[in-house]
Formats: sequence, C-alpha cells, structure tokens
Amino acid sequence: MPPTTPNRWTIAIAGIVMQIALGAIYAWSVFRTPLVQEFGWTISEVTLAFTIAIFVVGFATFGGGIWMRRSGPRTVALAAGVLYGSGVFLASFADLGLWWLYASYGLLGGIGLGLGYIVPVATLVKWFPDKRGMITGLAVAGFGAGALLTAPIATRLIDTVGVLDTFAVLGIIYLVMVVGGALFMQDPPAGYKPAGWAPPLATQQQQAAAYTLKSALRSWQWYGLWALLFLNTTAGIAIISQAAPMAMEITNVSAALAAATVGLISIANGVGRLFWAWLSDFIGRRNVFLVMFPLQAIVFWLIPSAGSLTAFAALALIVLLCYGGGFGTMPAFVADYFGTEHVGTIYGLMLTAWSFAGVLGPTLIASLRENTGSYDQAMYIIAGLMLVSAVIPLMVRPPAPETSESGNYA
Repeated sequence: MPPTTPNRWTIAIAGIVMQIALGAIYAWSVFRTPLVQEFGWTISEVTLAFTIAIFVVGFATFGGGIWMRRSGPRTVALAAGVLYGSGVFLASFADLGLWWLYASYGLLGGIGLGLGYIVPVATLVKWFPDKRGMITGLAVAGFGAGALLTAPIATRLIDTVGVLDTFAVLGIIYLVMVVGGALFMQDPPAGYKPAGWAPPLATQQQQAAAYTLKSALRSWQWYGLWALLFLNTTAGIAIISQAAPMAMEITNVSAALAAATVGLISIANGVGRLFWAWLSDFIGRRNVFLVMFPLQAIVFWLIPSAGSLTAFAALALIVLLCYGGGFGTMPAFVADYFGTEHVGTIYGLMLTAWSFAGVLGPTLIASLRENTGSYDQAMYIIAGLMLVSAVIPLMVRPPAPETSESGNYA
C-alpha cells in the first residue's frame, strides 16, 4: 500500500509557526534599553548583537539550502530550532560580557535563524505550485508577525523576571515552536501535483529543466533578482532602524508616542509580505516591483515634509508594506525563473542581499543624519535610489529554460 501524502495545509501551518518564532528577532529593540541600563553598555554596543544576527542570516540560509538538498528539510529545521533556541537561551548569561551576547544571540542565534528561515519557504513552494505567491507570502508573513506577538510578551517578562531570565524563557519557547514545526517538514513525493491542477506550459518547461545553483549563477537574471531584493531591503530596513527617532524629530512627538507608532506600523511588515505575494499571483512578480519602487520613491521624497505623526505613520506604513512585499514575493519569483528543484540553494544564496542590506541601510541613514543634522538628505537619496531601481524589473525577464545539467552545488 503506497504511503499517504500528508495534508499540505498542515505543513503550511507548521511552517508559519516556525516563522513566528524566528521573526521574534525583530523584537530586539525591546531588549535594548534594559541591557543598556543594567550593564552600562552603549546603544551601539547592544545593537551590534542584532546586526551580527542579521548579517549571519543570509549566509546561513545558503548553507541551509545546500543541507536541505542532502538531508531533507526536517533535519535542517530541527537543527535550526536547537541552534536558534539555544542562542537566545544562552544570551541569559550575557552578564559574562558583550562578547558572550554577540556569540550567543548574534552568531549562534543568527545561524539558527538563517537555517530555519529557508526551510518553510523552499518546502512550501513545492507543495503549492498552484499558489506560489500566496503561500510564500503567508509563510514569511508569520516571520513579520513574530515581533508583533513577541514584543508585549517580552516586555512583560522583563518587568517581571528581568532581561536575562527573559532570554532564558523565550529561548525555550522558540526551541519548542521551531522543533515542533520542524517535525512536519518534508518534501512532496516525486511528480506531485495538487488535485485538479494542471501546470501552465511555461511552468512545465521550467520544471522539466530546472536550474542548479551553478547554472543559475551563470545567468544574469539571478543577479538582477539579487539586486531587486537588496535595494528594496536597504530602503525598508533604513526606516526600521530609525523609525522612532525620525518620528520624534520630524513630527515633534514624545518618545512614548513615537514608540507606540512604530509598533503599529510594524504590522505592515507582515501584511505586506502576504498582500504583495498574493497580488503577484495575478499581476506577475515583475509588475509588483514595478509598482513598489516608484511608490517608495514618492514616499521617501515626502517623508521630510510630513507635518504630523499621522502623515509620518502613513508614509512609513507604505514603506514597510513594500519592505515585506520584497520578502513575500521573491521566493515565488525565484521558483518561477529557476524551477523548484534547487530553490533552497538558489534563494538561500540570494538572501545574502538581506545580510548586506541589513548593514548598508542603517549605516547609510545614521551616517547622513550625523553628518547633516537631519534625515532629509538620506530620504532624498533613498528616493532617488528607488526611482532608478524601477528600471531593473523592466530588464529582468525570465531566463531561457536550462537545457542540460550544468553541475550541482547541492
């Protein structure tokens, strides 16, 4: 008797649970002030732990993609849960010094985060060839929602048990969530198709001759997609890194009100991942970026003249919608262009764009603010960058189907 094919929606839900735990990394700002107050570290020193984690993520996703090809998604996801949960848990011993915080939360947690992030994305595009945009958007929307759910819980824990014990509690919770979701991760059987779905001719041709990582890297389209993700992420993460002080400076509101507004607009990160990915199934992936880049150019140009907190929040919300949209749309974009067989390694390496953008965006905006005394010049530069970037989606057309096996890194 042949084995029963699991319900693909069960796998999707498990993937979302994993992503919620992993996305809690974006709640780092909750820990910043308590760590500064308790240990006397500077804001820059504390923030570096988060920067290390984000930088490591892109390279860990690439390693995770290669490992998935060899050992399957479940093994990689289990390892991710152990590393990520342990990294956060071990941060509870940060009284040993900053180096320990960097090594545990930054390095170990970042590796686990990267390994775990790629698994649901690469697995679900194979289970949902009929809904690629929607399902990858749903998966990474869970990542966007992680900070929103974690921040109030972490804040309450810090007030109750202290910042170090909060790391310990959350580390255990993250380990259980990621490992629990990992147990459901598996690839579909060979030749799998959802009931009643017939792939379009273009999809059949692409799947019949899927690109390997080596052959994808020989196509200029891979670098075009990398550039799209890098530029979109640079713009969004620049705003994320400075949203509260920007709101205070531009609209003259209190720190408490600015922080509350930032929490509200962060919802757009998760919503954008789902919305734009869903829309891309109807209007196409390229057209999504053709809309997002000019839209962001207008928004960044207008931010310096936002005279009220409402106007600033509305503009920042649009930026975060587009920031999330890049992550929500790109996995399906990659699968469309290069096939699903090697999507874990191909998209995993592409996520190095996230690593470099995570360094460039915050550094660019902070340096310009420090040198000019305002955020205006940074906003105008990013607006120009977004306008020029709108040309790239016009150029990045689908590559020709791969006609021969060109080597394999997986």
